[in-house]
Amino acid sequence: MDSLLDALQEGRLIELPENDKEDALRFLAHIIEAIPSLPTGLDAVGMIMDRERSADTSLGKGWACPHARVPFDDDLLCVVGWSPQGIQYGARDGIPVSVVVMYLVPENQWNNYLREVSLLAKALSVYPGLEKMRAAKELNEIRDHLLDLISSTKETVGPDSRARMIRLQTRPTLEPVGAAADLTNLVLEPITLIAGTGIKHIVLTQNPSLAQILDTAPGLVEKMEAEGAFQKGGWRVVKRGKTVYQHGRAAYDCLAIRVARGK
Repeated sequence: MDSLLDALQEGRLIELPENDKEDALRFLAHIIEAIPSLPTGLDAVGMIMDRERSADTSLGKGWACPHARVPFDDDLLCVVGWSPQGIQYGARDGIPVSVVVMYLVPENQWNNYLREVSLLAKALSVYPGLEKMRAAKELNEIRDHLLDLISSTKETVGPDSRARMIRLQTRPTLEPVGAAADLTNLVLEPITLIAGTGIKHIVLTQNPSLAQILDTAPGLVEKMEAEGAFQKGGWRVVKRGKTVYQHGRAAYDCLAIRVARGK
C-alpha cells in the first residue's frame, strides 16, 4: 500500500473540518487540486462528486475510498481525511465513516489502484484496532493506527514498503519531508464573507494579505454562489455553509486553502 504510506510520509493526513459527506468530499478534493505538481484546471471536485453519485465508495467498518480517474499518466496519489465525529456516509453496515482515503487515479495506475484498495480491504478484515481508531481524539493517534493497519498486511507488501513503514514508525510527529506532493505546508484560514444586493462584499479574516486579495476580487460572490469555490493569488476559497438574512443579505462560512512553497 505504497500510496497510503506516501500520504503519511508527505503530510497528506488531514482532520476534516466538517462531518457532512458532501462537504467532506469537496474539502478533500480541493486539497488534492491544491497540490502544485498536478495540472492546472483539474476538476477533481467535479469528478469525485460525479463518481460518488453513481457508486457507493464506502468499504464498511468506518472507511471510504472515493476516487477520480484522470486522463494523464502520473503516480497514484491519495489524501486521507479523518473525521473525529464520523460521517453519515450511507454505508451498508451503518457505521459512520471516520477515515476517508481519496485517490487520484491516472490512466497508467488503474491496476495499482485496484490492488491497493484490495489490500486495504484485506487489512480492514484483520486489523484488531478499528474500535480504538474510531475512538481516537488526535490526528497522530490515527497516523499510528494507520501504520499498524498497514503492518497487518506485511506479508503482502514488498520489502521497500516495510522499510519505509519502519522509518515512519520512528517519527513522533508528522514532519515535513519536502516531497513534490507534500502538504505539510498546507495553510487553512477560516473566512466569513458578507454579501448582499446593492452592497460591496465584505471579507472577514485574520489574514491581512488574504483579505487584501479577496476585498478587490471581482466575481467572488457569484463564484461562491454558483460553484462553491473561488481561486485567486494562490488561494482556493471553499464555501462550507451559508446563512441568509433579511434584505437579501447573506453570510458565507468559508475556508481558504493554500499550499505554501518551501523555502
